[in-house]
Amino acid sequence: MSATPQKNRASRRMLAAAAGLATVGALVAAMPAGAQDRGHGHGHHKPARTVDVQLLSFNDLHGNLEPPASSAGTIPAGGVEYLASSLRTARKGHPYSITAAGGDMVGASPLLSGLFHDEPTIEALNKIDLDVTTVGNHEFDEGATELARLQNGGCHPVEGCYETGKTFQGADFPYLAANVTDEKTGKPILKPYTVWKKNGVKIGFIGVTLEGTPNVVTANGVKGLKFHDEIETVNKYAKELDQQGVKSIVALIHEGGAPASNTHNDDCDTSGAGDGISGPIVDIAKGISPKVDALVTGHTHQAYVCTIPDPAGNPRLVTSASSFGKVYTDTTLTYDRRTEDIVRTSVKSAGASNPKSANHIVSRDQRRARDMTDLIARWNALAAPIANKPQGYITADIDGRSSKASEKPLGNLIADAQLEGLAPADKGGAVVALMNPGGIRGDLVYASADGKSDGVVTYGESFTVQPFTNMMNVVDLTGAQLITALQQQVSGSNEASPKILQVSEGLTYTLDLTKTGAARVVTDTIELDGAAIDPAKTYRVAMNEFLAGGGDGFAALGQGTDKLVGASDLDLFNAYLAAHSTAAAPLAPPATDRITVIQ
Repeated sequence: MSATPQKNRASRRMLAAAAGLATVGALVAAMPAGAQDRGHGHGHHKPARTVDVQLLSFNDLHGNLEPPASSAGTIPAGGVEYLASSLRTARKGHPYSITAAGGDMVGASPLLSGLFHDEPTIEALNKIDLDVTTVGNHEFDEGATELARLQNGGCHPVEGCYETGKTFQGADFPYLAANVTDEKTGKPILKPYTVWKKNGVKIGFIGVTLEGTPNVVTANGVKGLKFHDEIETVNKYAKELDQQGVKSIVALIHEGGAPASNTHNDDCDTSGAGDGISGPIVDIAKGISPKVDALVTGHTHQAYVCTIPDPAGNPRLVTSASSFGKVYTDTTLTYDRRTEDIVRTSVKSAGASNPKSANHIVSRDQRRARDMTDLIARWNALAAPIANKPQGYITADIDGRSSKASEKPLGNLIADAQLEGLAPADKGGAVVALMNPGGIRGDLVYASADGKSDGVVTYGESFTVQPFTNMMNVVDLTGAQLITALQQQVSGSNEASPKILQVSEGLTYTLDLTKTGAARVVTDTIELDGAAIDPAKTYRVAMNEFLAGGGDGFAALGQGTDKLVGASDLDLFNAYLAAHSTAAAPLAPPATDRITVIQ
């Protein structure tokens, strides 16, 4: 445990610059402190005209306290033991240092955090000295009331306190949600912004999540909430901060883009400012007021450090640090004490005083942070009776999250599990199952951490793959609606970034990526068990409740009727593993021959 945590918490609250409290909704009554005077170096000499402020940032941690498992062959990175060490090392020699995050700190978490409703992750972030984060879409997975508990503390309303004699304290840092309001009051459900102060230096932080959060979260998670335009919201509060004399502003935006390069330190600027990045963040960055000096982004799990011109045509920093704590960004903001603003120049060069920034890999060849090791061990001991229970056996890696292919081996396995569990007449009578790719949160990896149980799939590992515990639905859809749903994978809101549904065995079709929009799905190739889909016929289709609600842009799937609610996706997945594998006869990765892709 860190020294005198209650004393530190109290001092943080007293020092907090709690701007904008009058606009905060009633849902969160008492906010903890924002960022304040951490660091050292209180000199008595006259301060220099400018001071370098270090901004450390990361995003999309998703409760990955332990190093994320992957069979993708990427550089071993991540884990809060190493993230904490990286950040603490980076802060050395920087008396003005702020640590900020771009959302999705929790949600879709591995069992070590998810089993305890992400209390372990909030505790870890407190110890890491996170100063501020915006909410992401996954902060709403369990609804606004649970998000308020993560902020303010208190034991879980159903499961209670997890450790005898200990009450969950909540986040020491403020969660910002400027563009999320209560439908009834119209007020933000959390603080829209906060101001970090030290020795006369003032930097404001505004936090927003993507306006489309309701499209990527279950309906219950966003019930009673309204999500507003990112640009309009940031500009509104940037003006408010400016009127309060806060001239240096950073926007934390849980929305992102895709760089042209997959390297962790791509600057996107090879042929010109911002030319090497695409996606929603480009238009957002171009629309946000020049009053904002830098954008910390997330959501797309990409790594980039780019400059995208602001509305005045001046280059402005836009960063993202991959996901799962594998990368962090170190940015130098040059603060002018006279103007109280960040110095930005029109030309990016080595000699310029514009923001300097770089992404760094959180390598595992450094010393582990002892307090994080202890935290992980403590929670692992509580989780072990559940986490270590074998669910099934595999012959080799079964790639899911790490697979870049349209059809993923683990996606097929999950869809087959859902179909088998819901095919019996009394379970729904499903004839086909559909799985959203974003719901596959990991891989099944053959090698075990201890080297003694290779090929064993534990409950903890299956939970990491399917952490939402979504309830399964079986609904009636016409053939026409099913065809439309397949077309929606590559059209409408999904045209720029296709979301290819994982399909159960028996459903086959051709995906022609040389075409555009809905035409990419070759409709006369769509077959179920060798027979063409009949637009007029009714089919019983299994899917999780997120898809059945029309999530991820699949409006056609939200039109299902005669709904039957079945077991959870995780229960069906574990049941399938148990039924189809033993230590003597492990399960092989399924073939990927259901979707024929033309590129």
